[in-house]
Amino acid sequence: MSVFTLDILWYLVLATAVVFYAVLDGFDLGVGSLQLFARDDKERRIFLNSIGPVWDGNAVWLVIIGGALFAGFPEAFATVFSSFYVFSFLLLFGLIFRAVSIEFRSKHESKRWRRNWDIAFCLASILISFGTGLVLGNLIEGIPLDANKDFTGSFVGFIRPYPIFFGLTTVALFAMHGAIYLVMKTDGDLQDYLKTLAKKTIWTFILCFFVLTLATFYNAPYMTWRMWEFPVLFLIPFAALLIILNIPRQMHKNNSGWAFISSCLGILGLLSLFAIGSFPTLVRSSINPAEYSLTVSNSASSELTLTILLIIVLIGIPLVLAYGAYIYRIFRGKVILDDHSY
Repeated sequence: MSVFTLDILWYLVLATAVVFYAVLDGFDLGVGSLQLFARDDKERRIFLNSIGPVWDGNAVWLVIIGGALFAGFPEAFATVFSSFYVFSFLLLFGLIFRAVSIEFRSKHESKRWRRNWDIAFCLASILISFGTGLVLGNLIEGIPLDANKDFTGSFVGFIRPYPIFFGLTTVALFAMHGAIYLVMKTDGDLQDYLKTLAKKTIWTFILCFFVLTLATFYNAPYMTWRMWEFPVLFLIPFAALLIILNIPRQMHKNNSGWAFISSCLGILGLLSLFAIGSFPTLVRSSINPAEYSLTVSNSASSELTLTILLIIVLIGIPLVLAYGAYIYRIFRGKVILDDHSY
């Protein structure tokens, strides 16, 4: 098997891990960002317990992403984490506080104690969502890399209108994803309240999505070049648009399950557009995109390393999927609070 083929396969592994993380941890982050919209302590506990059995398992995909990037594309890994040094620590801070908030919130019955952890949980979830979108937005617009693939910019350079709006759209996307998930996991008066909330998050995301699409055409027109080269690829954005518009349709018909599936497929479609538009570039240079960017080929590990890693992944990922499927099967159904709940 050629190195080129291994590069592509490892890129697909990385892309698959990103999709699973966005779909699975996306609704966890969405639930967290909506935590303060719960009307009382019982509802906030229901929010927490809807993701309690699965949130830590979903976060495993983030570890897989980091490991795949580090082992398969070490130069890209080094550039990303050194360039986004501050954001990496902010994301780590958010991940830590989210975990601590979930575990510590119900350790004490004090209203002030629980309120503070609720705020921390909400802010941490928003921080992770926004930070993820901000990084992706900067990767699309490009960051200043010189001929040696060294970052020559500053932290302030990342705070640009397009990446900021990309981050806000990501928050809206995950909030919608989480709201629909909560509708599936609840019933009665709370479910009715969440249906109204979910519809608001859906239309907020759709508005952000259309504005971001126009901004992408203006700021990063190269993202459509491959589709003009291979017109059949236009089926992907068309399908993604139909899937996204199907979400409010299914919610209007009270089919929260199909709305959630549409939300998952919508995330898959959007990330597919990102991959198609940016491939084979992993980190785009804003100084000289053609020569200074880090690509799948010029940042990959050796053929031997990629072969060994691929064997490990072919064994490991099915185990992760099997474990995840088992957990979701065990904890399917509506949330019921008991003495052991968060």
